[in-house]
Amino acid sequence: MLRDKLRPWVNIVALLVVLVMNGLANALPLNGQTTGEISDRFDVYFVPAGYVFSIWGVIYLGLVGFAVYQVLPQQRDNPRLRGMSYLFALSSLANVLWLVAWHYERFVLSVAIMLVLLVSLIAIYMRLGIGQTVVPAAERWLVRVPFSIYLGWITVATIANVTSTLEYVGWNGWGLDEQLWAVIMIAVGWLIATAMAFSRRDVAYGLVIVWAYVGIAAKFPAVPVVSYAAGAGALLVIVSYLLVVLGTTGAKPLRTASG
Repeated sequence: MLRDKLRPWVNIVALLVVLVMNGLANALPLNGQTTGEISDRFDVYFVPAGYVFSIWGVIYLGLVGFAVYQVLPQQRDNPRLRGMSYLFALSSLANVLWLVAWHYERFVLSVAIMLVLLVSLIAIYMRLGIGQTVVPAAERWLVRVPFSIYLGWITVATIANVTSTLEYVGWNGWGLDEQLWAVIMIAVGWLIATAMAFSRRDVAYGLVIVWAYVGIAAKFPAVPVVSYAAGAGALLVIVSYLLVVLGTTGAKPLRTASG
């Protein structure tokens, strides 16, 4: 079908647009401010240290690998890649639009766009069958791992985006202390990561959460409640995945993917 022939090239174009837009957003910078400078203006605790954002380099490198792999002739009939349809193009569009909304300080809109990005990545993740089937090594490393890392980071980014926007609109947090809300958000992230551990056994996803939580602990050493909670959250995620890796959960063996 023509749609199947076009899809790999649409994905390549979409990725190129994302890479160019992300580069320009901070090189120009867009609207005279970098992504990190805007983030640093918010007085919230669910934001990791600056070095943690270097994970974008890993994400984009992985997505380049995906783009090359999915355009290979022998992958044209891969049912998992075909199942993604144009979801990657949608996620790329959301990525670009989020940058525009964020840099032009349309923070409420940025949350809505971030949710589109998150949902599209969840849909890709499910259609790839990550954690449910066994695929060739090349597909695992060039498709599944990149999207696991991407989804893991966008999970963290969504929580941070919502937290920052609530601070921007002046929400009082139902009277709860900001540090307590940070602990609650860290617990939410841990619960999500634990659910992923037991349902999908996706180590790459879990490692992203650990990376982010260590970064939060490193950024707020003078705020013991937040620092210790983030450190404990990272440790608990590691424990969850160790239980899965060691096979103490009674998880069913993976089946071989068709195609």
